[in-house]
Amino acid sequence: MSDTGTDSPTTPPAPTTAATGTPAPLAGRASPPPHPGRTLALTSAATAVALMTYTAPLVTLPDTAAALHTPLSAQAWLINGTPLGLAALLLVAGSLADDYGRRRLFVSGTLALGVTTVLGALASTTWLFTLARIAQGAASAALLASSLGLLVHAFPTPAGRLRATGVWGAFVSGGIAVGPVLVGAIQNWRLAYGVLGAAALVVAGLGARALTESRSPRNGRPDLAGALTFGPALIALVAALTLGRDGWLRAPVGLLLAAAVLLAGLFVVVERRAATPMIDLSLLRRPLFLASSAGGLFTGLSVIGLFSFLPTVLQRALGLSPMDTALLSLVWAGLAFAVALQARRFAPRVSPRHQLAAGFALHGIGVLTMLGAVDAGSWARLLPGLVVAGVGSGLLNAALPLLAVESVPAARAAMGSGAQQTFRYIGSCAGVALTIAIATSAGSPGAGTDVALWVSAGLAAVAAVLVGAVRERH
Repeated sequence: MSDTGTDSPTTPPAPTTAATGTPAPLAGRASPPPHPGRTLALTSAATAVALMTYTAPLVTLPDTAAALHTPLSAQAWLINGTPLGLAALLLVAGSLADDYGRRRLFVSGTLALGVTTVLGALASTTWLFTLARIAQGAASAALLASSLGLLVHAFPTPAGRLRATGVWGAFVSGGIAVGPVLVGAIQNWRLAYGVLGAAALVVAGLGARALTESRSPRNGRPDLAGALTFGPALIALVAALTLGRDGWLRAPVGLLLAAAVLLAGLFVVVERRAATPMIDLSLLRRPLFLASSAGGLFTGLSVIGLFSFLPTVLQRALGLSPMDTALLSLVWAGLAFAVALQARRFAPRVSPRHQLAAGFALHGIGVLTMLGAVDAGSWARLLPGLVVAGVGSGLLNAALPLLAVESVPAARAAMGSGAQQTFRYIGSCAGVALTIAIATSAGSPGAGTDVALWVSAGLAAVAAVLVGAVRERH
């Protein structure tokens, strides 16, 4: 990977010379310049739909599990299917988007999300639904990783990029906020999936017409060896984390973890030798890249892990309906959306790294105020904590995308986004598995929830210290 070079619009597919196999120049056929407003609107809309699809099962898990006859031991797969697809393909998708076209990956991913979401609505068994969820994750990986690359190309100035990534980050929160409310309002999880699938298809059609293609100026063949080692390594890791809640000493878990370690080692060897690696390992020496990766990982572990399982606890322990649970979640996610939209106002005085540290600190404080609420049977006692944690999540969702593109060369923005989000969804898979294991192993739902809250707060504190301690190089 080269640290030099800037994004440029791509031309239509060019003929190649027989001697070199490189694109021959095409005069007068350059792509039109990107339209910033349309690019921001479409990438934000697709991101919101992807997050709505991701969060859809959170408030319908009891109903979905009952309809599919899913045993308790397999219910984690109903949630973790999408993170598995996301984690396995985000980095691959980011690299492909930079090299072969961000618009191409974005439209393909959004179209695939629409189709796979409809297939999920038609699923009749746990494993068919889980396979559809994994495919939704893979499709979401393509559109999420390419979105930030499209935005960096459409907003080349620092001020424009700050605004665009702030809005995009807000729509991450917006999708999380609206998804549960939509599903709760429709009161039929199959119909809700159909609506979300149709929305994704509409965005894909608009994107095909309105977006301008762009790619990295680097030349080279795709890093197939990297993709074939990295993707399976993450699939093995996520599968082990999901199965581990039923016992970490079981043979399948050990074999999957061993496979993940072996494949990860092979990936490092491959990347060191590749002419055009999927990820330049020298980035690991960049403090901002480390902060970006740690921020994504601990957001998944601490924030997503807890709030993915909390709605199920509220329904089972407090007897809340899916709609009531969705409205409670809206307090947290709605505030996160509002704060992320306004966070760019802090940028001249507070760096993205310090915003991350503040966001993790507020999340930790917020969840600690929820202690005892489930045991007391009081949803009202959750409200102050949801407010504080919502502000923290807003800061996280605004800072993470900006840090993802600032920590890598502009020409590799989609790869930077894919790397950060890969860590984010690895963290979410581990966080969900950890939260479920903790919450279901205690003597009562209230006691289990309190332990999970303590763990989430502790992870947030570790994250705040880690990202706060990183020293930027000037």
